[in-house]
Amino acid sequence: MPPRSRRNDGEPLVVTAARAREQHLTQVTSYGYFAGRGPKRSVTVTPRPLRYWQYDPAGPVVVALTVLAVTAWLGFLAWRDGGAAVADEAPIALGLGLLVLVVSTGRFTIGDHALSTDIAGLRQTSSFGIVPLALVTDVVAGAPPAGWPKAKRRGGWRPGRRRISVRHLGMDGQTDEAFTRWVRDPAAVADALDHPLAHD
Repeated sequence: MPPRSRRNDGEPLVVTAARAREQHLTQVTSYGYFAGRGPKRSVTVTPRPLRYWQYDPAGPVVVALTVLAVTAWLGFLAWRDGGAAVADEAPIALGLGLLVLVVSTGRFTIGDHALSTDIAGLRQTSSFGIVPLALVTDVVAGAPPAGWPKAKRRGGWRPGRRRISVRHLGMDGQTDEAFTRWVRDPAAVADALDHPLAHD
């Protein structure tokens, strides 16, 4: 049976989680994608500061597909129209490829009520990535310990980052789930999640 998480007295955990999800959306969307610049000017009520955020460059799959698309585009032009056409089109192709990589940058964010993933190109919180803090049960440095459910991989390895594993309940308040993520500061992430950082 999965470990129980925190809940308000007398309130079903699923209700607490649903409310936390909405509170998180309100808090996170009060900030622009570059959270360090502070709240949006259009916000009428100043939100509490975000607890933690980090940016994740586009993953290897997106990079590989982008490079493949640009190469195929220029290769087709070379075959059809010759080198002069490629020289003319290369700045546009490379610029669009770079734009795809920039808007594919992700942001891992922890607010007062939940954690989530944002995508630069969408300018919004990705609903599938939200985990209310009330559902988090354990935070461990490194790989998931034996006995944990199969962990989803969120974000890839980057220089200077270390892996953590987070165990949590699903939005139904019962399903045992987990994910791993590479972060700048494991202790700061654990603190933002209101859980001590355990070592496997």
